[in-house]
Amino acid sequence: MNQRWFYYAAPQTFYGLAGKLWPWFALFASLLAIAGLWIGFMVAPTDAQQGEAYRIIFLHVPVSWMSMIIYLAMAFWSVVGLTFNTRLSAMMTRALAPTGALFTFLSLWTGALWGKPMWGTWWVWDARLTSELILFFLYLGYIALTSAIDDTRRADRAGALIAIVGAINVPIIYFSVKWWNTLHQGASVSLTRAPSMAQLMLWGMLLMALALWLYTLALVFYRVRTIILERERHTDWVKALP
Repeated sequence: MNQRWFYYAAPQTFYGLAGKLWPWFALFASLLAIAGLWIGFMVAPTDAQQGEAYRIIFLHVPVSWMSMIIYLAMAFWSVVGLTFNTRLSAMMTRALAPTGALFTFLSLWTGALWGKPMWGTWWVWDARLTSELILFFLYLGYIALTSAIDDTRRADRAGALIAIVGAINVPIIYFSVKWWNTLHQGASVSLTRAPSMAQLMLWGMLLMALALWLYTLALVFYRVRTIILERERHTDWVKALP
């Protein structure tokens, strides 16, 4: 079993696996996104307090979750890369970063669209919003730093340090509404208590979250294949590809 696991740790073998998996993840992501958006915007009832404006949560909440999950995944692959000196780990981290930055931007933007009718303003220097903005800058910093260093190994190590150190910001984002008196509302979904929303709304949100998760996997597998080809272009197996 361990040999099978490490078998796919090599870029050459993972390239083929990623090529087989990403179309299926993309297909199921599309189907789940259609179902989630249909429930969220067509079936779910109007909120008694927020009216129709609340429907932005079916995009805002899932992209916010994914912005944090992806950064933790980057930190995980960075630790693996520094510990075992595996080439694929750094490639996975690089493949994750653009999608994480996109979701963080969407989190901030959809939050502003939601905040304007609810709070009367596009932006406040709230603990949750500010820490999410810091996360966006961490993504941009990682991408900029790894792109600016010509030596691939040095770039991977520098990027790994940013990913690992910056991971401390993720629990700050999550617990900010509990640690400080913030304008941002508390979590609607929690592992320790019943959800504070109608079950139909919850289903729509969870379907969108799963869709974005599968979309992330599809995009990362597709992107990492490009990174593998770029880095391994001088090897015989890449030259032998059709």
